[in-house]
Amino acid sequence: MNDLASAWRRAPTGELCWLSPDGPTGVPVVPLLGEHPCVALPLALLPEVDSLLNRAAFCVSAPAGEDAPTLVATGRVRVHLDPEGREFGGDLVEQEVVKHPPSRLRVGSLMARRENWWWMARAIVTMVDVDRVREIPARRRAGDALLVRERDSDVRVDVVTARDWSAGAGSSVELWSRDGADVEGHGEEALVFSHQASPDFERWERWSRYGTLTGQDLAITDADGAPDPDPRPFGLVERYRNHREVVRACRAGFTTVRRRLAT
Repeated sequence: MNDLASAWRRAPTGELCWLSPDGPTGVPVVPLLGEHPCVALPLALLPEVDSLLNRAAFCVSAPAGEDAPTLVATGRVRVHLDPEGREFGGDLVEQEVVKHPPSRLRVGSLMARRENWWWMARAIVTMVDVDRVREIPARRRAGDALLVRERDSDVRVDVVTARDWSAGAGSSVELWSRDGADVEGHGEEALVFSHQASPDFERWERWSRYGTLTGQDLAITDADGAPDPDPRPFGLVERYRNHREVVRACRAGFTTVRRRLAT
């Protein structure tokens, strides 16, 4: 746990990966550290939270510094819905404000937290027991991505790349492991995803390929986005539109959670 806590505390971004009832899933996250390593997901991601069972992988796949480790830890997680932001509103929000510029704007002060209450409402995912920590290659190029799949009845995460990510649904792409090992697909469902952000993090976009992995070939059934080595910041109109979409999704998640807790 100490290796994970140290790397997680230093990392500006990370990934949360798990096996949902619909297959492998993964989202980019802001790493936070309470009593244990954790993430505080906005309630805009409530559908993803609802698919998160009791095990997951916390990944640091981009180094926080020249000598910083890149690793993946797998273990038992606890999910706590925090619609009022009580748990998030302590030290966790201060950590996120340092790492995530949009949060600095939305909840960087007590006044902003009251005004943007919808951004304070969170689902806290905490890794309470770590079964395994292993080093993985760093994502150093836009085309490097995480491969998420089931292996030995648990979530398995590796770093892969491809010569070309332009293939869409109905096509296939050959994956290459960044550590030189054989990808060794056995016909299982697999998700490949990564993310890039603009300097201000207003644009933080995830791209993905989903399908069936046999050997090194991923037969794609769903494709979303593509690697972007240098995402540009939003313009004024795009920024406003993105803000409205985030507000709407967070408020919808908050309403759903409050309705559940009231029954």
